[in-house]
Amino acid sequence: MTSDLDPSTVVVHAGRPERVPNAPLGGSPVFSSTYIAGGDRGYGRFDNDAWAALEKTLGELEGGRGLTFASGMAAAAAVMDLVPVGGLVVAPQHAYSGVLGLLDQQAATGRLNLQRVDIADTDEVSAAVESADLLWIESPTNPAMEVADLPALCAAGRAAGALVVVDNTFATPLLQRPLTFGADLVMHSATKFIAGHSDVVLGAIITANDDLWTTLESKRRNLGAIPGPMEAWLGLRGLRTLALRLDRAQSNAAFLADRLLEHPRVTRVRYPGLPDDPGHARAKAQMSGFGAILAIELGGDADGAQRVCESTKLWVHATSLGGVESMLERRRRWPAEVPTIPADLIRLSVGIEHPADLWADLDQALKA
Repeated sequence: MTSDLDPSTVVVHAGRPERVPNAPLGGSPVFSSTYIAGGDRGYGRFDNDAWAALEKTLGELEGGRGLTFASGMAAAAAVMDLVPVGGLVVAPQHAYSGVLGLLDQQAATGRLNLQRVDIADTDEVSAAVESADLLWIESPTNPAMEVADLPALCAAGRAAGALVVVDNTFATPLLQRPLTFGADLVMHSATKFIAGHSDVVLGAIITANDDLWTTLESKRRNLGAIPGPMEAWLGLRGLRTLALRLDRAQSNAAFLADRLLEHPRVTRVRYPGLPDDPGHARAKAQMSGFGAILAIELGGDADGAQRVCESTKLWVHATSLGGVESMLERRRRWPAEVPTIPADLIRLSVGIEHPADLWADLDQALKA
């Protein structure tokens, strides 16, 4: 694909088979663990046509080379394995609880040292990263919706000699391309917006550094954290409609954020698309849209927040995000969620339904 194409076009056309007579328009999953000797494929844990197509597409979207993994956590674990024993990782105080749990686990065993920071505080992060081996950035953060200054933090990390990794799951490569800001690696839980249909578990890493790609490919191969061919194929099929899905979901999120600001039961709306949001100016400068995730608070009423989640009829009470259906949950219902996340915070993953229907259901749940 040529670099002058819009990402919404690349997402449709990248990673397809060569256009020759009688060739299929799209690739198919190949179900085989074993290959005839004499070629370069070797074994089913080393390569697969379905992975390759998805990796090529993600690589073109992010501006690097892609690697797919069995899950987002498998991708994150491969990145953490790059840290030398006893090395320092600087990570956000608010981020995906699975990643923070992995870091806490590895810090507890002495595998690495960990320093938590307010990722939106550029000075704090820049000071912390001076002696770090790896800087893990998530922006916007899950579920606090904080926005990091990606150009400044990537520059600070690179200047300190730290590996800079950005979890781009919330923004997707259509709204934000961290490699262009100087990040070394971009990570995705492709389970979410990339696949987009709540039917696959998948992870991905993209880098423009060939040596890093080779190292991570070896780790994937040796650790066995490979995706199944069907999962990779489903992920690519879902990715084809990302531009359309994200456009509708993002429009719905903006509509709901404005309505929720006026609701008497809601005391705070966290969404970088709102002009008064702390991350608005930063998000506007480095993102091409504000995304489809927002969070609300109900004045400290954790029980009320839980009842809201259990009272919706259209919104799905579930712990994932990024699907075509709208989902919500009170994040502190999970013991692993960090205690600095308000107990009454509800994370909303906005889908592609009609906005009036989404609002009516949310409004009745809040009133109930």
